[in-house]
Amino acid sequence: MNPLSLFGLFAVTAMLLCYAFENRSRWFILGFALACALGSAYGFLQGAWPFGLVEAVWTIVAARRWWMAAEGPIE
Repeated sequence: MNPLSLFGLFAVTAMLLCYAFENRSRWFILGFALACALGSAYGFLQGAWPFGLVEAVWTIVAARRWWMAAEGPIE
């Protein structure tokens, strides 16, 4: 296994773990966003630009969810 594959494995594992624990703390949502950014970088570094692009979008979506969670529930 080469370093790039290890990086990708780390990114995807971090995404899975943070996603699984999102309901425990909003900081896991931020962790998920950061892991998505790592996944995006991995996709572009690997040459799979569609994967990199989709993960970049997920980064934005998750970061927005983290920001909205800081404001509290919408009433």
